[in-house]
Amino acid sequence: MRELTLRSVILGGLLTLLFTAANVYLGLKVGLTFATSIPAAVISMAILRLLRGGTILENNIVQTIASAAGTLSAIIFVLPGLVILGYWQGFPFVTTAAVCATGGILGVMFSVPLRRALVTGSDLPYPEGMAAAEVLRIGSAEGSGAAENQQGLRTIIVTSLASAGISLLIAMKLMVGEIAKYIRVGAGATGAATSLSYALLGVGHLVGLSVGMAMLTGIVITWLGLVPYFSQGVAGDDVVAIANGVFRAKARFIGAGTIGVAAIWTLLKIIGPIISGIRSALAANAARGSGETLPLAERDLPIKQVALVILATMIPIAFLLWQFIAGGPLAVHSGVLIATTVVYILLAGVVIASVCGYMAGLIGASNSPISGVGILAVVGVSLMMLAFIGRGSDVTTTEAMVAYALFATAIVFGIATISNDNLQDLKTGQVVGATPWRQQVALVIGVGFGSLAIPGVLDLLNNAFGFAGAPGAREQALAAPQALLISALAKGVLGGDLEWPLLGLGAVIGVVIIAIDELLGRARKLRLPPLGVGMGVYLPMSLTLLIVVGSVIGTRYDAWAERQPDPETAKRFGVLAATGLIVGESLFGVAFAGIVAATGKDAPLAVVGAGFEPIALWGGLAMFAGLVWWIYRLTRRASR
Repeated sequence: MRELTLRSVILGGLLTLLFTAANVYLGLKVGLTFATSIPAAVISMAILRLLRGGTILENNIVQTIASAAGTLSAIIFVLPGLVILGYWQGFPFVTTAAVCATGGILGVMFSVPLRRALVTGSDLPYPEGMAAAEVLRIGSAEGSGAAENQQGLRTIIVTSLASAGISLLIAMKLMVGEIAKYIRVGAGATGAATSLSYALLGVGHLVGLSVGMAMLTGIVITWLGLVPYFSQGVAGDDVVAIANGVFRAKARFIGAGTIGVAAIWTLLKIIGPIISGIRSALAANAARGSGETLPLAERDLPIKQVALVILATMIPIAFLLWQFIAGGPLAVHSGVLIATTVVYILLAGVVIASVCGYMAGLIGASNSPISGVGILAVVGVSLMMLAFIGRGSDVTTTEAMVAYALFATAIVFGIATISNDNLQDLKTGQVVGATPWRQQVALVIGVGFGSLAIPGVLDLLNNAFGFAGAPGAREQALAAPQALLISALAKGVLGGDLEWPLLGLGAVIGVVIIAIDELLGRARKLRLPPLGVGMGVYLPMSLTLLIVVGSVIGTRYDAWAERQPDPETAKRFGVLAATGLIVGESLFGVAFAGIVAATGKDAPLAVVGAGFEPIALWGGLAMFAGLVWWIYRLTRRASR
């Protein structure tokens, strides 16, 4: 049966451009990315059915390539920090692509030995991998399966067009993009805000009610507690400036403390199963080395080749590190820095691949606390630098150390993002009978495609909008929340001016939330994921409130789906509709960035002036809500 074919590679590469651009935009806007396996599988099946002769294994290769590339886009949680610091003015194509490629390839290689232990030899649920396998099996069938696949593709297209259409109206100023209201609270201030964003609504549907309620808890803690408290007595008459200033200067660092504690707790909870999984992987490799004959569906890339690739990848990594510090204040320490960083990447890579692979199997790649891994990685690199070369003697040296910490973390983060996705794809392959080594080759190909796509999209968005916190950032700058947080932590650790009291308060809040979440778990009630609460504290309300709304809408849709004759099919159509909402707005955002960059104007598509704003507000609200109702009504019909 056809599997790793030329056309599957080409189609996977084309889908890579689509989903990588969408994920880069969404990640920089709101700090979240979405799983691309299911929409990639649906699109692939529809296209290969037209070309004739497509097989379920060929479609699996397409979704594997597109999924790996889309997941690699999470590298934007770190790399924009170099622009935010002012160390980079843009994203040099070769360097950025090489960072993505080396980290991604290591992520694939480190996760190869874990397949038997964490996929075939465990009872981890792999929610997204199992869902993608089910989509492939149904869509590859003739008759009703083919009809469902075509209907699913139409759902993605229609919701994408609706989402892009709303974004176009906002760009034309015919609708407002954000609604906000700020008020006085005693001698302080607070406020409420939301974006009219279908992408955020779709994210809410996908993450579910538990994460949505956790984010709502974070919103309440911040805007009904932290901001009013810390703004008491702040001088000034501009209530908007006071509330947002306190949020950026105080609440965000508290949120960082909550996220850090939640990330550490998550890792501690799963360390036992991870150690067990690694032992099983080593035992499986020993059995294969003794001459045991394995069926085709159990053949991984040979472990010796995997080891050689890992060691060979250290050479370009060492060169990238040397090139990054050459001619700068850290050049005198280049030998010790490069040697210790390469060892750190090797050791951290093994642990991170295991952690992220297990987390993806347990709760899904989309829900894994991948940003928490980035936080721990940058702190680890920063402490390593302090141990071997000490604190910077001047501002220039300190800035160079912070930049180097971010650059090294970006490579480690590439390992994390790919290993967070690999085992999910390999689970899909196991269910549909794919050959593991062919999938692993496809994952490497996906990393290559993603590495070529990411630098250009990053540069385009940087030139058009910029990033919040960067020198000369525009009003519509993308939030880049994780990059801003990780760069701030690196600056604090290496510069010695970390806001420890605020981080400590956030850590206390995190401990309390962890205790509440554990009690809810024992009582079998709706959980309150600590990382979700931390994100609710850390992110602006304009980016989180609609995620909460989307989680409620998605939960109500799923409740309706449970009453249908085929609940799983109905739920899948809800996932496809939500994905379309994300893809449509995200791709329009990338296209709009190109228009902004080409024209040099902040609002090149505006057709009305400020006098139209009342109509844009109330009319836009009505249209936004009405279209949401129509989209879900249409999705219900399609699922039947």
